Amino acid sequence: MARGWESKSVEEQQSQAASEPKSGPRPTTDQLAHQRQRQGLLLSRARVIQQLGTAHNAQHRQMLEHALAALDAQIARLG
Repeated sequence: MARGWESKSVEEQQSQAASEPKSGPRPTTDQLAHQRQRQGLLLSRARVIQQLGTAHNAQHRQMLEHALAALDAQIARLG
């Protein structure tokens, strides 16, 4: 009996979601690509920062700092 109530609840939620208007216009393909690229850069930046926290070799730290600067420049260009 619980399953019957559960499925009815799901049905009601789905019909409500379908009937509610979406807020705002949908993003264009260019906007979605821009968002994905920015998110990828931010993830890369977070990874480099994490690696900087554990790096002990001076040359490795310098390479990571250069990578971080390059990522920051790319993120700034994207806006």
